[in-house]
Amino acid sequence: MAREKSEDADLRLIPENLQFEPGFNIKTLWAALFVGFVMLPGAIYLGLVTGQSMAGGAEWVTLILFIEIAKRSFVRLRPQEVIILYWVAGGLVTMGGKLGTGADLFGGPFGGLIWDQYLIQSPQADGLHPYIPDWVVPPRDSEALSGRSFLHADWIKPIVLLLTVIVMQKINSLSLGYVLFRITNDIEKLPYPLASVQAGGATALADSSGAREGWRWEIFSIGAFIGILWGFFYVVIPTVSGIFLTQTVTILPIPFIDLTVSMKELLPAGIMGIGTDLGNVLIGFVLPFWIVVGSFAASILVNVLINPVLYTVDVLHTWEPGMSAIPTQIANSFDFWLSFTIGGAIVVALMGFAMVGKTMWNLRNAQRTGERDEIPKDRGDIPIPVALGIWAVSTAGFVALVYFLVPDYPWWISAFFGFVWTPIYSYIGARMIGLTGSPQGVSFPYLREGSFYLSGYQGAAVWFAPIPLFNWGYEAAAFKQLELTRTRFGSIVKLAAVTLLIMFVCSFIFWSFIWKLGPIPSSAFPYVQKFWPFHATMQAFWAKSTLSDGGNELIRSIIRLDYILVGVASSGAMLGLLSVLKWPITLFYGFIGGIGAWPHFVLPNFIGALLGRYYFERRFGEQTWRSYTPILLAGYSCGMGLVGMSSIALALISKAVSSIVF
Repeated sequence: MAREKSEDADLRLIPENLQFEPGFNIKTLWAALFVGFVMLPGAIYLGLVTGQSMAGGAEWVTLILFIEIAKRSFVRLRPQEVIILYWVAGGLVTMGGKLGTGADLFGGPFGGLIWDQYLIQSPQADGLHPYIPDWVVPPRDSEALSGRSFLHADWIKPIVLLLTVIVMQKINSLSLGYVLFRITNDIEKLPYPLASVQAGGATALADSSGAREGWRWEIFSIGAFIGILWGFFYVVIPTVSGIFLTQTVTILPIPFIDLTVSMKELLPAGIMGIGTDLGNVLIGFVLPFWIVVGSFAASILVNVLINPVLYTVDVLHTWEPGMSAIPTQIANSFDFWLSFTIGGAIVVALMGFAMVGKTMWNLRNAQRTGERDEIPKDRGDIPIPVALGIWAVSTAGFVALVYFLVPDYPWWISAFFGFVWTPIYSYIGARMIGLTGSPQGVSFPYLREGSFYLSGYQGAAVWFAPIPLFNWGYEAAAFKQLELTRTRFGSIVKLAAVTLLIMFVCSFIFWSFIWKLGPIPSSAFPYVQKFWPFHATMQAFWAKSTLSDGGNELIRSIIRLDYILVGVASSGAMLGLLSVLKWPITLFYGFIGGIGAWPHFVLPNFIGALLGRYYFERRFGEQTWRSYTPILLAGYSCGMGLVGMSSIALALISKAVSSIVF
C-alpha cells in the first residue's frame, strides 16, 4: 500500500488549498463526443450481457485516456476538469431508466424504448397490449417492431415524448437537488460518505497528470490492478470465448451463483446464492458499517429462518420446489413480502416526516438567532427562491403533460405527487444519502401503484405516463461532489445541456444498430434474458390491476391489510428496541432495506465490511483506511472498465462482421 507519508494533512481526500474553478471547457466537449461514439455501444452491450453498468468503466477509461493525452501535451488536468469529465462519461452511459419498470437499462434513453418493445411483445403483456398507448410504443403488430427499426412513423410519438420528458426531468432534478444540497450540506452539515469515492478518484487522477504522483494515485493503481485481474476471469474469458469457440467458457457465473434450487429441502421458499462480482466486497469497504450489518442480518433472517417458517404455515403458498431465485422472489412477494414491505416503508416514511419537521424547526430557530454559516463565495450559488421557481415551473409542466396524455386520471393526484410528495420524499432520500451514503431504507414501495389503483381510474395508460413522482435526493450528492472538488456549480448546467444532446443522438444510433443485429432479449444477452421476464411480470401485473375486466380482484388478493399491519408493527418494534438499546439508527435503515435484498449481494458486502473494520483498519489505522477505500473502489471500477471495454469492443466488431458476411 501507499507509503506512510506526512500523516493527517497528507491524507486529506482533497488538498486544502484547492480553489473553486469552472470544470466545463473544450476538453469536456471532446470527452463527451468520445464517450458517446466510443463508450456508449460498450455500455449497452455490457448491460445486456452482464447487467452491469459501464458507469465506472466508461468514466475511468475516458479519464485515463484524456490524462495521458494531457501528459504528452504537457498539460495538467485540474480536479475540477476531471470530475466533470467523469460525469460526462457516467451521464452518457447510464441515462435511460424507465420509470416503473425496475429493469436495468443502460446506454441512454432509447434503452427505455427497447424495454417497451419487449414488454408489449412479451407473453406477460397478453391481455394488456391493446391498452398500451401508441405514445409509449408502436402496437404489437407494427412493422416497426417486427422489422426492429426506430426509423418508422409509429415511433414518432414515443421518441418526441421521450425527448420532452428527459429534458424536463433534468431541469426538475437539478433545481430541486440544489435546494436539497443547500439544506443538508450548508445547514445540517451531513457528511455524504460516498461522495468521496468520485471526488477522491478525480483528485487521484489529477495528481497523476502532474509531475509528481501522490498517494492517491498509488491506491487508485492498486484498485485498478485488482479490477483488471478480476475482470479478466469475470468478463474477458466468457466474452472472448463466445466469439471464437462454439461454447462459452464461464469461470464464474454472471451475476451470481444461485443455490436456491439445490437448497430447496433445507430452506424451502428461501433464496440463497453468492454474487460473483468482487466489486460487491469493495463496496462493503466504503458503505457505513451498520448499514451493511443491518442489510445482511435482514436478508439472512428472511431467507434462512422466516421464509421456511412462512412456507410451513402456508403463508407462502405459491412457491414450489425447483424454483430458482427469480420465480421464488416473485412468488414470495405476491404471497407476503409485498404487503409487509409496505408496512415497513410506512414506518420509515413517518421517520422521514419527523426529520423534515425537526429540520424546519431548526431552520426557524437559526433564523431567529441569526446563526448562519457563510457560503463559499466562489462556489457559484444562486438564490434558493430562484431554484425553487425553476423547479415549480417544470413540475407544473409535468402535471399538464400527464393531464394531456391521460385526461381520465385525476390531475390533482399528479399535482400532489409533484408539489408535495416529491420534495418531501427527495429530502428524506438526500438526508439518508448524506448520513449513510446510501438511500437504503427510505423507499416507499408501491406508492405510485397504490395511487393508480385507489384513484378509480380504469385503463392502463397512466402506468406509462410521466407522473412527477421522483426522488432527487441523489442530486444533492452530485452538488456535494462539486463542492469537494472545488468545482463551480454552473459547470453542471453546461454539462447537462451537452450530455443530453449527445446522449440522445448516440443512444439512437447504437441502440438501433444493436437491436438490428438480433432480438432483445435473446440468448445472445444472458442477463436480460434471465431478468427481464421478472420485471415484465411485475409491471404487467400492476398495469392489469386497473383494467375493467377484473384485474383489481387480483391485487386485492395480494395487497393484504393484515400483512401491512404486521410490517408496521415489526418495523416499529425494531426501531423502538434499537432506541432503547441506544444502538446505531443506521442499523434500522440497513435492516429495512435488506428485507427484500438477496443474500447473493449482501453477503459480499458484509464480508467487505468485516474485513475493512477488523483487519484493514487495524493494519493501516482508521483514518488512513477511510482515506484509501473510496479511491480503491474507484480504481477497481476503472480496471474492470478497461478490460470490459476491450472485450466488448471485440464482441461488437465480431457481431457486426458476422451479420454483414452471413
